[in-house]
Amino acid sequence: MTKPMSILKFFEVFPDNDTCLERLMNTRHGNPIDCPGCGKHSKFHKRKNRPLYECQWCSYHISPMAGTPFERSRTPLVKWFYAMYLFTTSRHGVPAKELQRQLSVTYKAAWRMGHEIRKYMARVDGDTGLSGHVEVDESMIGGKRKGPRGRGARGKTVVFGMLERQGDVMTKVVADASRNSLNPIISENVAKGSVVSSDEWHAYKSLGKDGYQHGTVEHGAEQYVNGIHHVNSIEGFWSRLKNSIRGTHIHVSKKHLPKYLGEFEYRYNMRANPSLMFDRLLRAF
Repeated sequence: MTKPMSILKFFEVFPDNDTCLERLMNTRHGNPIDCPGCGKHSKFHKRKNRPLYECQWCSYHISPMAGTPFERSRTPLVKWFYAMYLFTTSRHGVPAKELQRQLSVTYKAAWRMGHEIRKYMARVDGDTGLSGHVEVDESMIGGKRKGPRGRGARGKTVVFGMLERQGDVMTKVVADASRNSLNPIISENVAKGSVVSSDEWHAYKSLGKDGYQHGTVEHGAEQYVNGIHHVNSIEGFWSRLKNSIRGTHIHVSKKHLPKYLGEFEYRYNMRANPSLMFDRLLRAF
């Protein structure tokens, strides 16, 4: 596992807007390329005082920022890159207030930047199929705990997670923790024949009939491991997520929760290759 670049290295690699623009051009389009205007293989050169690259033969120009959140933003590109660096090197996320302080931008700009970066972290992570041995579990985020295990608590949002051991995690915001809400997600994303571990929640009882090798642990009886079956890994993910929200963001609304889930999914799924997180995120833009 290679470590992400240090902050000193980051500013050495990306000292100014032009350097960031060049990396964006190379990442999105490449350089040299076959010019879309004249068809010749061309080295594109940056136009002076404008964020454009121009063909050496016909002056056809390309805007590396076109179609990205950078295009209409007044925030300098180097500050966007630094914000992305912070997101891909933090373990617990980056609140808007921290972006505001670090980037010397308004809170409104920092809030928007944070949500745009989370959206693209979720996009580059994507949702891929799970197989092998998968742990499934539902949890509640936000609000106050009411009733057994917090299910149905007012102000809480139900989230569902599936974690492939030694692999990736997938999460969804769901309407409730019923069988009708959870089982279709499992069927769509977990390969038939996989081993599936869950707790004793009744929604999972039909998984054995649905083509899975299903086993449970009885948390109500203080059983946390049953042979190969446990949900300790997915519960560990929930714990990190909730601790980060409480300690870093204080509160996350149901409207924006999917973006935060996508952010933490991306960070977890890239845990073995943290040095690649920044470049993969940039390619998503």
